[in-house]
Amino acid sequence: MALNLGAIGKKTAPIEFNYDEDMVILYALGIGSGTEELDYVYEKNLKVFPTFSSILCRPALVSLMMEANVNRSAVLHGEQEVTIYKAIPAKGKVFSSGVLSSVYDKGDMGAVLNMDIETSDEQNQLILKSKVVIVDRSAGNFGGDRGPKSPKYDPPHGSNPDFCVKHVVSRDQSALYRLSGDKNPLHIDPDFAKTKGFDQPILHGLCSFGFACRAILESVCENDPEKLKSLSVRFMGVVYPRDTLITKGWEIIKGTYNMQTMTQDGRLVLGNIRATIK
Repeated sequence: MALNLGAIGKKTAPIEFNYDEDMVILYALGIGSGTEELDYVYEKNLKVFPTFSSILCRPALVSLMMEANVNRSAVLHGEQEVTIYKAIPAKGKVFSSGVLSSVYDKGDMGAVLNMDIETSDEQNQLILKSKVVIVDRSAGNFGGDRGPKSPKYDPPHGSNPDFCVKHVVSRDQSALYRLSGDKNPLHIDPDFAKTKGFDQPILHGLCSFGFACRAILESVCENDPEKLKSLSVRFMGVVYPRDTLITKGWEIIKGTYNMQTMTQDGRLVLGNIRATIK
């Protein structure tokens, strides 16, 4: 199945998405939040995690993948980024439109697709921008440009982190997170996971994205989502139920942090993390 390279540069029409407070709370629970972060799980003064952006932009992302003729059975999620322009409302209607900005040929490794999505409110005011990088492992060797090297946001060598946060992934985390819309059986069905080479179901990558967001918010933002300007991650490894996620951050310049998330046994699962604070 060949990619539709003719889709490059074509912007989708705005796609409507409606959500309510229960959906926001369910997402927060799905990324490990609880009553210790009450404003994220109780409608009284409900706040929205910036990484809820991954839910808001999903309809446009699916549309882009279909237009590009992506082989969804061969897809890997490479990177995710969100830039926040105004606080995400706790409920309402939003509109997302996206563009396939580039496709790079990585040979036997597949094709790398870069997608940019904008999400606006009913007044057409921009709420956030999302960047999504996926790899279609079946679509390489089409004769295209290999593309530039990605920027590296490594921790400074030999320096102690400015913060370190530990979160335990519950046994049922994937079962809860999938109710936010990603019902890939890889994250719930043991038999299906084994057909993909895993001993057990694995955590959604975008769920670990949410855990990284929680770490930066509670460490340097006083748990105020409006203080986070942007967050980008690269998915580097697999997270399993009951893993402990250890997220460390180094302030490179004022308000800019390089971060990484590892498991209790030293596996790097999120790398090249960059967070900027307002």
